[in-house]
Amino acid sequence: MSLTSADITTIKLSLKLAAYTMVVSLCFGAPLAWWLSRRDTLPRRIIAAISTMPLIVPPTVLGFYLLFFMGPLGPIGKIFNALGLKLLPFTFSGLVVASVICSMPFVIQPLVNAFEALGERPLEAAATLGAGPVDAFLTVIVPQAKPAFLTAAIMSFAHAIGEFGVVLMIGGNIPSVTRVLSMQIYVYVESMEYEQAHILAGGLVVFAIITMLAMQLLNPRRKRTQADRRY
Repeated sequence: MSLTSADITTIKLSLKLAAYTMVVSLCFGAPLAWWLSRRDTLPRRIIAAISTMPLIVPPTVLGFYLLFFMGPLGPIGKIFNALGLKLLPFTFSGLVVASVICSMPFVIQPLVNAFEALGERPLEAAATLGAGPVDAFLTVIVPQAKPAFLTAAIMSFAHAIGEFGVVLMIGGNIPSVTRVLSMQIYVYVESMEYEQAHILAGGLVVFAIITMLAMQLLNPRRKRTQADRRY
């Protein structure tokens, strides 16, 4: 058993999708997480709930509505048609948009927790030194929240690698365009080529184990206190 040229193509496409998803998710998720951590209002709670919906809504349902909104009859699709742009469904760009939306909870949650844990003191110290809000965020908050950023990057990358439901709805199964690893495994299972499916599926399992080990290394257990040891 060995990887075919089609397998290698899907692996490269999956890694490309995951990389794009990670970068875009961090670019949009970090400012949003910062805003969510600084405001405790009804709009904040609504946005926080919406941003975590992909954790609960089935991927096929989310993919269906994304397909509708980005399709020719949806509001986003109509805007694209009016501007003479290519529609997003069944394109790699559409996959990136859908993957970013699905991965957003894995970026926002660790960052919000880290930002809230830092409190106000770092910002107050930066302000006394004349740093503006953006400068303080980039030079003070981001370095102190580095583990959370690494966690968000790893989780968004890993989630994009294994996504299936949204990929199926938005991207379909176009070779070299939208056929990523999860779809390639699906194709092998449908055609009863179980040996090839095992190769790719086993690779994803190993990748998942490595990802979780990396998460454990980024979040080591706290040392037990003397009181804990007594029990």
